[in-house]
Amino acid sequence: MRSVVRLLLLTTLVVLVSACASNREEEVLPEKTYYDNAREAMTSGNFNEAEENLDSLETYYPFGRYAEQAQLDLIYARYQNLDLEGARAAADRFLRLNPQSDHADYALYMRGLASYNLDIGLAARYFPIDVAARDPGEQSQAFRDFSELLNRYPDSQYIADARQRMIAIRNRMAQLEVFAARYYIKREAYVAANNRARYVVENYPTSPVVEEALIILAETYRFLDLKKGAEDAIALLRTNFPNSEAFNADGEYVANVLKGENRSLSSVVTFGLMGDE
Repeated sequence: MRSVVRLLLLTTLVVLVSACASNREEEVLPEKTYYDNAREAMTSGNFNEAEENLDSLETYYPFGRYAEQAQLDLIYARYQNLDLEGARAAADRFLRLNPQSDHADYALYMRGLASYNLDIGLAARYFPIDVAARDPGEQSQAFRDFSELLNRYPDSQYIADARQRMIAIRNRMAQLEVFAARYYIKREAYVAANNRARYVVENYPTSPVVEEALIILAETYRFLDLKKGAEDAIALLRTNFPNSEAFNADGEYVANVLKGENRSLSSVVTFGLMGDE
């Protein structure tokens, strides 16, 4: 019996000691200490430590003196840690809690910046991934965020960079359409390729890939025996890209991107109509 009592006392003592140790580990620091630690960590490039201190600051002092700045710093720390989804979530939270803040434009800009890079990720930093071939969903979200920034904060210091990124996004979207057109050409789905090329010309007229889109448009129109469409596409090409390789030294249109493909119109038109659904 005495052995059992001793064992129970020893077990209780171990539990109490463990609890005391745990309490010491979870000791709450002053608000300013968390803030200063986070700022010092960011200055030294230790964004993991910065996040930990900022998370603690938000947990223990959600309405404290440094709350708003801590939320902004958390967006930046997560972005620097390549936690792009986390950065976007932190930006969303800041905008929800501080809609009238003088720094709302920064949060909106960072939200767009996170989306802008989100679909590229770490792999593209080290491997040759064709961005134009990727899902444009995050690019579209970034474009909306930057557009909102321009509309709501036209005098923001982040406007110039946002505009440049919007141009880059539009170019990426145009590249995606041309990438799809090339894919359809390989599959001999020329109607679908024509649709994609026409979309680029109509919606991204200043994109660097418009020249290629016009050539695809002209070629697919010619193949489908739509002479007026082909003539219009070639005329646009000649006006905007007079030095295009699609023209020979005499200025005659000689491009033939469909060369070597199966020219069986009966199968191609049917497949093309199905391929772009």
